[in-house]
This record gives sequence, structure tokens and C-alpha cells, in this order.
Amino acid sequence: MMPGDALVAFGKKVRSMRKEKGLSQEAFAALAGIDRSYMGHIERGEKNITLTKIYQISDALKVDIRSLF
Repeated sequence: MMPGDALVAFGKKVRSMRKEKGLSQEAFAALAGIDRSYMGHIERGEKNITLTKIYQISDALKVDIRSLF
């Protein structure tokens, strides 16, 4: 898997889990403490995010971090 492919797969997983929880991207970004436009970049696989951001996302989704991969 190419690095870009991993980012896209991660973003798709985040988007899917967010939608399962019935959260808009804006509401989810606020819960995670991440700017809404930046969250859009994450969900589209356009940003190579930090581990800190991944933990913020898992906390906002109330899931174990491993479930994001």
C-alpha cells in the first residue's frame, strides 16, 4: 500500500464512523477540536495527520484508536 492510499483509507474510515454516529462534519470537527476544513482534508486523505490528531478523532468517536485502522 502506498502512503497516499493509507491516508485515503484512513479518511474513508473516519468519514464512515462519523456518519454512523449521525454527526455532521462540522459537529464532529468541533467535538474533536479540529478545524472543520482540516477535517475535510483528513476525510479526503489529503493530510498526513499527527498521532495527536488521530487520538482526538478516536476520542470524539468514542472508539479505540485501533478501530480507525
